[in-house]
Amino acid sequence: MTSFIARLPGGPLTKAAGLVVALAVLGAAVWTGIVVFRPDPACGKGIEERGPEGARECTGVTDGSFVFAANLKEVSARIKAENERIKDEPHVSVAVMLPMAPAQAFEQQKTLHEVQGAYLAQYRANHDSNSKKPAIRLLLANPGRSHSHWKPVAEQLGAMSESEADNLRAVIGFDVSTATTQAAIGYLTRERGIPVVGGPITADDSGNSPQRPDAYPGLARVVPTTTDQAKALSHFNKDIDPKHTLVVEDIRTGDNYVDALKRAFAERTLGSPRAPEQYRAPEEFHEEGTTANAFDQMVDTICTSAAKVIYFAGRPVQLRQFVNELGNRGCTEKKYTVITGSGASTLSSDKLLDWDAFRKGVTLQYAAVAHPDAWTGPKAPATGGSAAAYRTLAELATSKEVGNIGPVELTDSRTITFYDAGLTAITAIRMRDDGDPVIPTLGRISDAWLRLHGMGKVDGASGWICLDNYGNPYNKAVSVVELAPDAPGRIRFVGLAWPTGRPTPADCTASRT
Repeated sequence: MTSFIARLPGGPLTKAAGLVVALAVLGAAVWTGIVVFRPDPACGKGIEERGPEGARECTGVTDGSFVFAANLKEVSARIKAENERIKDEPHVSVAVMLPMAPAQAFEQQKTLHEVQGAYLAQYRANHDSNSKKPAIRLLLANPGRSHSHWKPVAEQLGAMSESEADNLRAVIGFDVSTATTQAAIGYLTRERGIPVVGGPITADDSGNSPQRPDAYPGLARVVPTTTDQAKALSHFNKDIDPKHTLVVEDIRTGDNYVDALKRAFAERTLGSPRAPEQYRAPEEFHEEGTTANAFDQMVDTICTSAAKVIYFAGRPVQLRQFVNELGNRGCTEKKYTVITGSGASTLSSDKLLDWDAFRKGVTLQYAAVAHPDAWTGPKAPATGGSAAAYRTLAELATSKEVGNIGPVELTDSRTITFYDAGLTAITAIRMRDDGDPVIPTLGRISDAWLRLHGMGKVDGASGWICLDNYGNPYNKAVSVVELAPDAPGRIRFVGLAWPTGRPTPADCTASRT
């Protein structure tokens, strides 16, 4: 630096100026080094790094250009390509809002299936609908693990709903019923007026109802509520004697799905001689915690009871721990059936599940929101769904024209559910009267939920979606399934069940009772 200044002509002022220049050059070099050699904290266009040190993640909204997780690489590329293909056509955007990069392997698999389902709905809408308009642009919105950063991402989606360049017209997603997802859905629907179609959000208070008709204005759901699932399971298992039942329940508060299961199972086990066996899961219920220790002791107590059927009110990690311990029970002469809700759909891809438990007299039965055999078997009812609707999805999933989106799995219900959620949103977006603009208003789409029944029903791959006046599917079919090591996808279809005890009527409309 000294030799640099010494070569400058002039007096002290010129030398000082030279020093300033030199420092500026040095500073620029340092800054260039930082920019070039350190990862950009913004992650990419529309994406921002958020979270505490050591747990930072890329969150925000992408058109497929940014890949949130390695297993989403192929499907993200296809979404981007499809978005590019229709960019010059009249189009609207539909966003999928999910934690895109969960920590657990089985959660990552679930997310992949859900994004695949949404893409297959987009592809069908843009290629197999007789060129109906508007075309559909698909976006991926990552609110972070456990939806921790939902607010800034929801604000980003809100701005896109007001942008003529983006024309965001619906958000689909939310695959877990918690207070956080309720807050996110509430913000999108109440504050921004954006129509939302829920994925597998089943808790009763995560939707609208006669008691709270405007809790989430503009929300529609495509899966039966937890209470409806429990009713369907009750009809399906009507011969179970309450004297031989027992409830195992998580005592955490604020988990809407678990709370709904507890209420429903309390009603189904009236007459049980024993109070519920209880445990407390970690607040971050995806974590292992120490609940396996509690289940080890609990199983010994269950062995001394008269219970043959155990209703489990809890999340998948704890359900897996419980099943593993039940498989190692001391009372091997006893057989047990564990019954639970649709949250169990991720267990088939959980590598920590002990499949030998099902060879040792344990049966795990749950209410899946969909299964490939539900409408294609010889006993499928004439109403409530159709084999043709499911086969349309199955053919798309194996079509070379769709492109490589990674291995598609239809047995765990996640792909089917998000395909149906996308189909429902697109149906509402394209419902037009003569003279209506091609790009509908947000309010026009929310009002369309009122028409999605009767002849306007959505013929989903999971069954008919006949919305009632509160945006909930009326008497939606429940696929009763069991985990079985020898079944395709390790999920065996047992039969269809219905919240009312009988198939949805042919007119696909809700009753007053």
